[in-house]
Amino acid sequence: MSLTNDERKAIVDYRLEKADLAFNESKKVAAISLWNISANRLYYALYYAVSALLIHDGYSSHTHSGLIAQFSLYYVKTGVFSTDDARLLRSMFNLRHEGDYEDFVDVAEEDIAQATPLVQALIGKIKNKIQL
Repeated sequence: MSLTNDERKAIVDYRLEKADLAFNESKKVAAISLWNISANRLYYALYYAVSALLIHDGYSSHTHSGLIAQFSLYYVKTGVFSTDDARLLRSMFNLRHEGDYEDFVDVAEEDIAQATPLVQALIGKIKNKIQL
């Protein structure tokens, strides 16, 4: 599907808004010790930000794995983002998956405390790249 520049900008802006909303939701549920839900929202904050980046640059993905692979291919291998950024995206996907789907697995408070500033920083880097 081909998008006009205005359509592309509208989708990118919307996805970035969703990233901010999911990030803020993560902080709210963390404040009441809902760690699995917080991990979910942190991952989706990254998911929306990365999908905005892909759309901004004319790429798209229909799966989570595809989004992660495209981020690595188009941005990490080219040096735009670091391998640490790719690891964070993958680790947040895994943490969210475990918290949402695995039996007897609970995300720890420490996981959220460590991930939150890293996710916030990566979203900021993505926004800066889109604004260039």
